[in-house]
Amino acid sequence: MKPHAVRGHLDAMILAVIEHEPRHGYAIMEALHRRSGGVVDVPAGTIYPALRRLERVGHVRSAWSNVSGRDRRTYTLTPEGRGALAKERESWRSLAGAMEGILGNELRTRTT
Repeated sequence: MKPHAVRGHLDAMILAVIEHEPRHGYAIMEALHRRSGGVVDVPAGTIYPALRRLERVGHVRSAWSNVSGRDRRTYTLTPEGRGALAKERESWRSLAGAMEGILGNELRTRTT
């Protein structure tokens, strides 16, 4: 997938993958890749600035933890982050519906 295709949606995607369990940065990248069926492959140079931005605005909090014998900064969704994620999901559903109406219905386009 082209990098610009996820632009504007990265924060929501990060919030979604840490919604149910805290994860460290690399685990977030892996979860995005796995949950997208291998389509989304976000580099570390993109993930970590986004995590810092989300922490600055209060959507995530971080703490050091030991994961498989290594110290890693682990990110957890805050109540504010849960609210932001709910709004992002609502916005995404609206956009996806509109895009389906525009791009996905070839038959309707032919008849209008």
